[in-house]
Amino acid sequence: MVEVVLGTALAAIGAGLAVGMAGLGSGLGQGIAAAGSVGAVAEDEDMFARGIIFTALPETQAIYGFLIAILLLVFSGIMGASKNLPVTSGLVAIGAGAAIGFAGLGSGMGQGITASSAVGAVVEDEDMFARGIIFTALSETQAIYGFLIAILLMVFGGILG
Repeated sequence: MVEVVLGTALAAIGAGLAVGMAGLGSGLGQGIAAAGSVGAVAEDEDMFARGIIFTALPETQAIYGFLIAILLLVFSGIMGASKNLPVTSGLVAIGAGAAIGFAGLGSGMGQGITASSAVGAVVEDEDMFARGIIFTALSETQAIYGFLIAILLMVFGGILG
């Protein structure tokens, strides 16, 4: 009985790591991008819509963390049908949460820094918009790697399936 409770508790920690750390990266990234966007709009009011686009890009890391957290909560039995989650699966859940959490933290911050620079470049040259989006999107790949590793850990660790 203790093993079931501990495995479930570990899965809850994994879910918290996933959404908390990825959300932190997104929040910091969006703040950095928004700061650059506000400056761009102060120079050129027509930059508002483009500034919103650059500011929204780092949100995806929080979405990835949120999805992993929901999967962990549902398939560990915390939400929905009760499930006997062994401690080993609970440890895998912490690994899955950490994978997307750390990847989302770094990726979100990096994406925010790039977005802030890109919006400043667009103020100077409107032809930089598409290239700025591409440069900003490149930082996303680390979060995608963390998301995929989290899914693989859950599948092969016995949580999903």
